[in-house]
Amino acid sequence: MPDSPISATPYEVLRVSTTASTEELKAAYRRRLRETHPDTGGDAVSFSAVQAAWERIGTPDVRAAYDRGSRSRASAAPPGGFEQPDTSGHGWEPRSRAHQADTRPRARSYGHPGGWRRERYLTLLREWVGRGETIDDPYDPALVRSAPRALRHLLADALAEESTARTLTDLGIGFTVWHDVDTGSAEQKIDHVVLGPTGLYAVLSEDFGDVVRVRKGELLVPAGLGDRPMHDLGTRAKVVARAARVTFSALLIVVPDDELDESLLVLGAIRGATTAVVTASRVGAVLREGLPGARTVGGTELFDVRTRLQSAIRFVGVGGS
Repeated sequence: MPDSPISATPYEVLRVSTTASTEELKAAYRRRLRETHPDTGGDAVSFSAVQAAWERIGTPDVRAAYDRGSRSRASAAPPGGFEQPDTSGHGWEPRSRAHQADTRPRARSYGHPGGWRRERYLTLLREWVGRGETIDDPYDPALVRSAPRALRHLLADALAEESTARTLTDLGIGFTVWHDVDTGSAEQKIDHVVLGPTGLYAVLSEDFGDVVRVRKGELLVPAGLGDRPMHDLGTRAKVVARAARVTFSALLIVVPDDELDESLLVLGAIRGATTAVVTASRVGAVLREGLPGARTVGGTELFDVRTRLQSAIRFVGVGGS
């Protein structure tokens, strides 16, 4: 699985300390191979992860290179990944040169995708490092890997939100998108509310750092990274639906491509809204084409719903808690 701030490090996969000796590392590798081998009750995914971990830290040279770290996708992107929010209400535009050169009409967008989680990550990182300590690069891979899991998850989700936002921008002029939508608590925000001819969607962008499983209409995610994410999204959507007097067509959770065995899984429904989990590379197509079973929004209703949302939606404050 490609690197993500929340992905398990090779040390975590092998279940050893970052200060483990070479001999301890070898012993841990052999033990984990036995534990994860499909012939001894393990599974192929875990077995492959153990082998990949060994390739990254199994010899002194590659281990030293890994420990030094290299520029990651987190540090390569400017904070937020987008221009600062325009308080005049005109939204933001991606910084990408490709977007600047492309003159096709874009979806109308409001809010600051990933902004709250970026700022929250930076605030908590400073607290974790300690007062008076200098942080040269808060996105340095070695620093990120050493941070508590909750901090790594904040950054991973911020990156996921920014990635989804770029896709949503390309939906076209028929769509309107609101990012970082307040539902009464910044921790319980909706990452994206998307309105277009195919429906009204409440969307969460998540990166769990592991393969996502599904059971009885709910996502089974790694411990400590949420309990009932789809149920929670339904609760958040209800707040916005009541405030704006609208009905959501669907609830979507977007995950990285390698965290889902299928590109789209329809899970069921919550309060009449179709629920689904979709991969990042598929979400654009799903929103353009519509989700099976989801209610469409067309004609004058589309303008009415947009007006109601525009009046009712509030955004979480960047840097809020």
